Amino acid sequence: MDTGNIIVDLTFSFALDILKFSEKLEQDKKYVIARQLQKSGTSIGANVKEAQNCESRADFIHKLKIAAKEAEETEYWLRLCKYAENYPFDDSLIEKLIEIQKIINKIIYTSKQKI
Repeated sequence: MDTGNIIVDLTFSFALDILKFSEKLEQDKKYVIARQLQKSGTSIGANVKEAQNCESRADFIHKLKIAAKEAEETEYWLRLCKYAENYPFDDSLIEKLIEIQKIINKIIYTSKQKI
């Protein structure tokens, strides 16, 4: 997907990666973590996308803060996979997530400065 909006594109791509990774978890019968990752990992992009049609700057910031919270939750589930025994893990997911978190936090910070 190439919308020309880097954070929309990154979070969409990340959501696709999360879906693939959660399929691996489900194959290993790690259903609880798979579902949690599906929810939080895809919610990041959904909230970023929703922020694109916000009603006000405050609404925009609010939607991005929700995306930031979902990113934090996703990081938690991914780190559980990393450190738990017998769980698959993909370092690239954490790397992509950290990049997304930095961009979202910078957008929030910049948007607050304009108020």
